[in-house]
Amino acid sequence: QVQLVESGGGLVQPGGSLRLSCAASGSIFRIYTMGWYRQAPGKQREWVAGITPGGSSNYEDSVKGRFTISRHSAKNTVYLQMNSLKPEDTAVYYCKAQLPGRPDFDSWGQGTQVTVSS
Repeated sequence: QVQLVESGGGLVQPGGSLRLSCAASGSIFRIYTMGWYRQAPGKQREWVAGITPGGSSNYEDSVKGRFTISRHSAKNTVYLQMNSLKPEDTAVYYCKAQLPGRPDFDSWGQGTQVTVSS
């Protein structure tokens, strides 16, 4: 398993931008599929975006065109660039590392708070 540490959250006004980072320990980071999830107060955790080891990405419909996931293998880091933020994007954002077919290898970060408010 890898250990994950998120950073970059904060308070931003509607329409603003933030970039979240997720730093992973271990040299095998490159073989993991990485994902960003979020959990708003009173709601279940939901998937936001994912990126494969090869760099293919996909997004939940509500963030398409606004959020971009990327990974830097040399830095063992995955990013979530969030633009045109809306109040409904307010949540704790979590990073997840997973190996398809091996749920025993799943790892989660501790989360970082994103608050979109004027």
